[in-house]
Amino acid sequence: MNAPVDVSFFARAAKPLNSYRKFWAARFGTAPFLPMSRAEMDKLGWDSCDIIVVTGDAYVDHPSFGMSVIGRMLEAQGFRVGIIAQPDWQSADPFRVLGKPNLFFGVTAGNMDSMINRYTADRKIRSDDAYTPGDVGGKRPDRAAIVYSQRCREAYKDVPIVLGGIEGSLRRIAHYDYWSDKVRRSIVVDAKCDLLLYGNAERAIVEVAHRLAAREPVEKITDVRGTAFIRRSGDESSEGWFEIDSTRIDTPGRVEAHVNPYLMISDQAREQGATCAREDEAQAVASEAEAKALPQAGAAAAAQANVRPLNFVPNPALQGRVKVPPRERSVIRLPSYEQVKSDPVLYAHANRVLHLETNPGNARALVQAHGEGVTARDVWINPPPIPLTTAEMDLVFDLPYARSPHPAYADETGSHDGATKIPAWEMIRFSVNIMRGCFGGCTFCSITEHEGRIIQSRSEDSIIREVEEIRDKVKGFTGVISDLGGPTANMYRIGCKTPEIEAACRKPSCVFPDICQNLNTSHDPLIKIYRRARALKGIKKILIGSGLRYDLAVKSPEYVRELVQHHVGGYLKIAPEHTEQGPLTKMMKPGIGSYDRFKQMFDKFSEEVGKKQFLIPYFIAAHPGTSDEDMMNLALWLKRNGFRADQVQTFYPSPMASATAMYHSGRNPLRKITPDSESVDIVRGEKRRRLHKAFLRYHDPNNWPLLREALKAMGRADLIGNGKQHLIPTFQPMTDGSYQSARRKNSTQAPARPTGKAVPAAVAPRGARGPALGQGAKPNAPAAPVKGRILTQHTGLPPRAGTGAGKPKPGRKSPR
Repeated sequence: MNAPVDVSFFARAAKPLNSYRKFWAARFGTAPFLPMSRAEMDKLGWDSCDIIVVTGDAYVDHPSFGMSVIGRMLEAQGFRVGIIAQPDWQSADPFRVLGKPNLFFGVTAGNMDSMINRYTADRKIRSDDAYTPGDVGGKRPDRAAIVYSQRCREAYKDVPIVLGGIEGSLRRIAHYDYWSDKVRRSIVVDAKCDLLLYGNAERAIVEVAHRLAAREPVEKITDVRGTAFIRRSGDESSEGWFEIDSTRIDTPGRVEAHVNPYLMISDQAREQGATCAREDEAQAVASEAEAKALPQAGAAAAAQANVRPLNFVPNPALQGRVKVPPRERSVIRLPSYEQVKSDPVLYAHANRVLHLETNPGNARALVQAHGEGVTARDVWINPPPIPLTTAEMDLVFDLPYARSPHPAYADETGSHDGATKIPAWEMIRFSVNIMRGCFGGCTFCSITEHEGRIIQSRSEDSIIREVEEIRDKVKGFTGVISDLGGPTANMYRIGCKTPEIEAACRKPSCVFPDICQNLNTSHDPLIKIYRRARALKGIKKILIGSGLRYDLAVKSPEYVRELVQHHVGGYLKIAPEHTEQGPLTKMMKPGIGSYDRFKQMFDKFSEEVGKKQFLIPYFIAAHPGTSDEDMMNLALWLKRNGFRADQVQTFYPSPMASATAMYHSGRNPLRKITPDSESVDIVRGEKRRRLHKAFLRYHDPNNWPLLREALKAMGRADLIGNGKQHLIPTFQPMTDGSYQSARRKNSTQAPARPTGKAVPAAVAPRGARGPALGQGAKPNAPAAPVKGRILTQHTGLPPRAGTGAGKPKPGRKSPR
């Protein structure tokens, strides 16, 4: 299965996905959609399902949805796969709708973590869900992976449960739970699943399915990479492993015995197995006097008698010890759940060890104890899965996807574009995923923990085939591909120059603090893909919607030229995240100088073709390691550069991320953890988090009172004034004191509330001043999109055309 040109030259010591003998049910052929009801099963001629996938998302048969990728891959292996999407979790009956599966239940919370999907960074309930028809919230439970697993067990007690998806992936060990503000057990324990598959699970799920089909008990499947399970003491399969104890961060030194104050000095010395120096000196004087009285011959004979040969013997403490145990048979014992729950420093240590063991080339197994006494059990985590080859990636993406939502979600006209539209599908409807993985290692991001940092790329022909399929088959296509990317836009076919170093590397990032000298930074394969795709007949435009790693892009000016001149639709989103070095080092992001260099290239190449295009930078508020002064300096940078944030992103502590370990422990897990290791400034409490968000939205009058108070406390009252050099003005206009999130409005400004009073022009967006209320303006007319405004974090799309208030009518003036 190894392709002629592979992504990272990583040695694929794994069984190819297409080398398994197909299951007997392959005779039923390929289903147009995986069935969601008994009627569909009957139509396909099935009497039962071999595997049933339970998911928290609406079923969209597209390679960007996990349940479809796993379902279609299992179907290609010959298994009959059914889908139970967003079931009512109040009882077990909806989990019996397709009958009892012959092999196992596959459970996933969906493409998003159910808690992040349900709650904002301020722990407020969202009213929408992009993975549900009609964008309706509340169609999945909190901690859906646990709830679904429990209902599957209730429905059929003897059916194995295989848990997967990003929610399970990020909770494979004891983890900090932001929503309950405590450390929770591994999801393997809470969900009571038989196996947890973490990361991209095609390789693991295929092997597990075939072994279960061969009637191998699920409790015996303990050697599959990318899996986690409960192993109790006395398990025979745990024999032959070398356990490395990492349950402590330091080892006690020699403990000195307390001295008895009632003993003489000579007695104290004898108690400790030594002698008194004064007695030794007296004995030496006596011996010297006695030696002088002896004849010279006798003295020489005595000296000769004291000569002894040196005998070298083996150190018994080193006998029988293996100096370096083999990595493939080594397991690291992490601090137990009880330890990390009570000690945040040990939590940071366990998080650091986990992140050091993520390279499939050298990672060791991990084990973490949960419980004590008779309830004690170990959560055993096998090394990460072997990445897919280019040919295997092509196999996954070339499966017969329908590329649309299941017909059950269609409206009365049979369309998916009306009231039952699924926003997540709409966003990726005309996009193409060309690769997986990310070696950026940003501490607030979970991509590396889930997909790994080994880049897995598709072949050029496979990508072009999908573009042509969208052009020819997808309804509503207008000639514009919305994205040609992945987790990061410009890491396609980029990897280490030497496979030996890559297999041995344990760095969390290939681009921080600088781009690794062993990294191949050539963008030539990506440039070739762009040019070939935009040359296809019927393709008007290829846009790049994925986030761009600009510090990597500047290494290839030709790539930046191709990107800017042909693949930017007016706006390009990039993520500096901050301007100050303190928080940037905790994020593992490049300095703002890299952004400046990219902006110079962006402006230069845009000007060459006569285009007026804009960069949309994203920033994070309240990230660990961010001080109030850092946010103030960021606000000053934003004002100098003419940016006004329409929506800001507050740090969201997702499970297992390194930044979350900082948030919980106050320590920096990017360095070795000790009791005295580096502490990190943590932004806690609603007031301080609001302050950091307010600095990003310095132009919002509702934030000015809070900013004035903070600036005075920081000794920076000089930034309060009405000049251009000031951050906020001295006056306070009349405002309603509210701010509506732009998430559902697609970056459109929230309508102003009719107050009957004029709003001072000083608070209106620059370049968008219109007639005030009472002077011919419509009460609910939102302001027009403004050049330089930072757009929504959630979509990255420009404001909707036609929603602006427009320019003032001739003859009308804004109030002064």
